[in-house]
Amino acid sequence: MSPAPSSRARIRPWLVVGDLALAAAWVCAGALVKLLVYGPLGFGGRPEAEVVKVSLSIVYMFLFAWLEAASGGASYNPLTVLAAAVASHGGPAVYLFTAFVRIPAQVIGAVLGVKLIQLTFPNVGKGARLSVGAHHGALAEGLATFMVVMVSVTLKKKEMKSFFMKTWITSIWKNTIHILSSDITGGIMNPASAFAWAYARGDHTTFDHLLVYWLAPLQATLLGVWVVTSLTKPKKIKEQEADENKTKKE
Repeated sequence: MSPAPSSRARIRPWLVVGDLALAAAWVCAGALVKLLVYGPLGFGGRPEAEVVKVSLSIVYMFLFAWLEAASGGASYNPLTVLAAAVASHGGPAVYLFTAFVRIPAQVIGAVLGVKLIQLTFPNVGKGARLSVGAHHGALAEGLATFMVVMVSVTLKKKEMKSFFMKTWITSIWKNTIHILSSDITGGIMNPASAFAWAYARGDHTTFDHLLVYWLAPLQATLLGVWVVTSLTKPKKIKEQEADENKTKKE
């Protein structure tokens, strides 16, 4: 998940096309890396395979971060645009545009991307699957998302100017969390990608999928943004709120 924009959000309809295209490209990129590592490169089940996958993942995460910046804010992950909308305090119009236009566009793009990669490479597989109970999986996916969102939003709050450092930190952190949770839920932390692979398998409407890959990460994103915003409030705002609370008590 890329860092959420720090400036005040506004409705930009053209981003919908970028969202759709990036979501499709993202699922294709992830699938191609796995095909490359376990196919032509011939690493198979060797320990080196994970190192190569992470290395290639960091490369394409830099590419997607650049594409997001070049497009003015398009994204492949619903959690990114949700965090941006909430953190920017853009108002009901921005929230509704994000929830009912941008996120559906990302889901459609991801579904199209999965269909394309499966048509091109029939042996690509069927995506990550939940390997534990629904509630255990929801806790794992929610916690993973919360940790990624915390770092992502914090970096934006600090307004780090270096594109390289910002992307390097987020990519390393996200890959670390992905590895830790991959044996449980796949460590997807992207509802659009999770839905696209589940749709291809036919289990996209199950309770387990909705709880683990939608409800848990969405709630974790909202919680993460709230926690970071609360902890990084400017000193003046904190003093004003403290004065208001003191006045109410009196």
